[in-house]
Amino acid sequence: MFSSHKIIHHVINIPGWRTNRKIVVIESDDWGSIRMPSKEVYDKLFKQGYRVDLHPYEKYDSLASEEDLIALFEVLLKYKDRNGNHPIITANCVVANPDFNKIKESDFQEYYFEPFTETLKRYNYESSFKLLEQGLNENIFIPQFHGREHLNVAVWMNALQNNDEDILLAFKYGMIGIFPKNNHFKGNQIMVALNDAGFEKTAQLDLIIKDGLNLFERIFGFRSMTFMAPCYTWRPELEKTLMEYGVYGFQGALQQIVPNNKNITHWMGSKNVYGQYYFIRNCSFEPTTDASSNIKKCIYEIQTAFLWKKPAIISSHRINYIGSIHRENRENNLTQLNLLLAEIIKRWPDVEFISSDRLLEIIKGRD
Repeated sequence: MFSSHKIIHHVINIPGWRTNRKIVVIESDDWGSIRMPSKEVYDKLFKQGYRVDLHPYEKYDSLASEEDLIALFEVLLKYKDRNGNHPIITANCVVANPDFNKIKESDFQEYYFEPFTETLKRYNYESSFKLLEQGLNENIFIPQFHGREHLNVAVWMNALQNNDEDILLAFKYGMIGIFPKNNHFKGNQIMVALNDAGFEKTAQLDLIIKDGLNLFERIFGFRSMTFMAPCYTWRPELEKTLMEYGVYGFQGALQQIVPNNKNITHWMGSKNVYGQYYFIRNCSFEPTTDASSNIKKCIYEIQTAFLWKKPAIISSHRINYIGSIHRENRENNLTQLNLLLAEIIKRWPDVEFISSDRLLEIIKGRD
């Protein structure tokens, strides 16, 4: 008997673009964005009564260290597909973080940002960017655009200017935000970068997107062809701006979250009026944030995608591969990733590992 999970995964794979090829794409969000700065800050916040131990993104997530990247790359380089390509992480990158010093100097009246490459220097992670470039050159780590910041600038600045106790304390420690001390299940709405409900106007978000895409090109030397909106949230009005700056593919889920409006359903390879395409994540490997996420479940989701002649697009956020705060998080999940990749190769020897920008080219019919 089919569970509701299995039924859903058949339903989302039925409509849309099809292919006979066994394509696997791994889409991974949040690279470049700050979260928990260090184990030292984690311990201080916990002692001050913040339940950072209850929220995976505050317990585990941080900038990727050299050790994190080396360990991840070692696993990817162990495997090859039918074409001799290694598994590829489509690394959706945030290209900037707040410049905390300048914001403080302005008495919280002006917002300033710094490229994430400068953030890496502040963390003494200069070698991490060299490793990112190495991963790009070896075709195992392909950056794509995830936003200028993983931060709603207007909401954050409003909280700082209104002396929000939790946000000010997080700022002191170099953090974007934190789950509230007295309501730690409320969530962190500051992360929804393109939610303009009551704060940012679409025109301002246009400028943020343009800044971000130009900075992406300056950092990596090429335009991003696809975009993964933070928290799956953006207005359709922003799509024209993204198209004008070279984005022709949207990564995402079945539902596009639209601020103060109805969500929009997309199918694999569906197309908008600007000629842009939507991809649907139909598989998941998120062991850090989802207790039900495991190898067996992911293999079933891949099998279902292939049954309906769809590419298998696996969601697997950066958090799963970070070990600077809790080493066991990275080690346990890389062990699982290793087993998952081995099982994929074993079951589907004709598998092809590609990145999201490459999938876009295939769907557009340029292959």
